Amino acid sequence: MPTSQRDKDFRMLSEAVQAWYRFYEVDPDERASQTLCTAALEFYQEGYKTAEEVSTLLIGTYVGLWSTRVNSPSSATVH
Repeated sequence: MPTSQRDKDFRMLSEAVQAWYRFYEVDPDERASQTLCTAALEFYQEGYKTAEEVSTLLIGTYVGLWSTRVNSPSSATVH
């Protein structure tokens, strides 16, 4: 059975979030994952359709684990 587009999109977003964790060399964290997944979905809805695009935006927007906590920037702040 072929993989649906929804499954492919979900996998792509997951890869983008995982790339953020690898880039910052931190272990996955539930709170950070929630923030990053929400942001990844927002970026996707804005038209960024590849793991590379989304991970680049996540890495640039959320600089380290601390930035996923208080007063995290939203995707609207990326120019």
